[in-house]
Amino acid sequence: MLFALICHDKPNSLALRKEKRPAHLSYLEGHRDQLVYAGPLMGEDGQTPVGSLIVLDVPDRTAAEAFAAGDPYARAGLFETVDIRATKQVFPGY
Repeated sequence: MLFALICHDKPNSLALRKEKRPAHLSYLEGHRDQLVYAGPLMGEDGQTPVGSLIVLDVPDRTAAEAFAAGDPYARAGLFETVDIRATKQVFPGY
């Protein structure tokens, strides 16, 4: 089942994001088989990351929640909000 994780950083947290990025990327690499898409949400300037968008293919919401909780960004307290939503890919065909 597909889940979208829409994560918004706390204000003024770019330094924390940069510090934890290597651990975050390593975490993603360890879950490569579950990832459909992962990347930053960008600020209005198109250059500054202000959050994360991750689409996972996992068995259920519990697995999506566990993934979200284990992310080094989340463990470091980077995110102000994390919204986990079931989703369905329609186009292009999945």
